[in-house]
Amino acid sequence: MKEVQVLATTPEVCIALSGTIDSGNAEEFGAEVIAAYDSAPGDISFECSGLEFIDSTTLGTFVKILKHVKTDGHKMKLSGLNAHIKKLFVICALDTIMEIAS
Repeated sequence: MKEVQVLATTPEVCIALSGTIDSGNAEEFGAEVIAAYDSAPGDISFECSGLEFIDSTTLGTFVKILKHVKTDGHKMKLSGLNAHIKKLFVICALDTIMEIAS
């Protein structure tokens, strides 16, 4: 089960993630985030300390969100990733295209 909570939309879109985001709910997750972004475009910041599990589909969804945000000249940042999830981003070299805070 996943939870996507929009904490703020100005000056940046701040979203807290928790639970599990996988192939079963990644499309819904992406749609929720893009809808929040489209309602108030700006940089996106994900607070991920409550995120327990993601899979490769979720990684692809993060890339899709990043591409959407970059078309408007905005940035995306993830913070609070646990060591296992952060390792997935590093192995796939996604830490080279999006900001991942410690």
